[in-house]
Amino acid sequence: YEAINMPIEEQQARNSILQKRLERYNVEKWANDFMTSLQLQKQKDHSYKSRRLSSDLIQKVTDSYEKSNRRLLFIDYDGTLAGFHGDPQKANPDPEMYDLLDRLAAQENTDMYLISGRDKETFTKWFLPKKYNMIVEHGVWISENGEEFRMLENVKKDWMEKIHPVLDSFVDRTPGSFIEEKNYSLAWHYRKTDPDFGKKRATELNTVLTSLIANDDLSVLNGNKVIEIKSSNVNKGRAAMRVFSEKEYDFVFAIGDDWTDEFMFQELPETAITVKVGRQKTQARYYVDSIKNVRDLLDRFTR
Repeated sequence: YEAINMPIEEQQARNSILQKRLERYNVEKWANDFMTSLQLQKQKDHSYKSRRLSSDLIQKVTDSYEKSNRRLLFIDYDGTLAGFHGDPQKANPDPEMYDLLDRLAAQENTDMYLISGRDKETFTKWFLPKKYNMIVEHGVWISENGEEFRMLENVKKDWMEKIHPVLDSFVDRTPGSFIEEKNYSLAWHYRKTDPDFGKKRATELNTVLTSLIANDDLSVLNGNKVIEIKSSNVNKGRAAMRVFSEKEYDFVFAIGDDWTDEFMFQELPETAITVKVGRQKTQARYYVDSIKNVRDLLDRFTR
């Protein structure tokens, strides 16, 4: 029924996408992707084992922190330090967060990095000129010791002209959804939509994007009520390892809440203390239940 009553323009647009997919997504490409997916699933099945960060374990982590000579901390923002908001710009830091981060940044022999998918303009407004280290847009930009952001990775953005119209069409057909345009990535948010309808549209968009970027060097990230498209060469794990390789650290800590943080958990050395926020499958060694748990744990580092 939906297909019969669909406007001619939309039918033509969908057919065009399918035709392009058939041109790019041949049998060999499909077979390679299928085998890659199997291998990734095998790796996940072996790595999804984490323990709840109990009071005893928290004490051990804190003791290790205090005894270390050089510390490196990677802290995600949304869903880790701050809760989610229908309007991402309103999930701004509160006074307690500023106080906590100020104390962490002031710790001797400690390099603290906020690491986020956020755009640099937002973090510039919220945090500069505070003496924080920050990595944004999943690793495109870096700011250290309160300095202006500089590029950590050189990435292209000409692909955005092809993807933006697709996202526009989903905004038109999904009330409450909107596009966030960053410097080098695009994000489609559906937190304000009807939950069931938004989930349906998200599944549909994933299918369209998978075919559309089949031969492009792009990745589709499924976050918390958001789908983001970015360069495949950029992720939090790659950025974290670039920082890690610059000095000798004997305490490495990383914490985050969604699957974009899994790149960090996977890439950092096995000795790193990696923590997932929420009870989800993860490659992190440990998990905590809430943002309050995160802040309480970080607060203990500053005592």
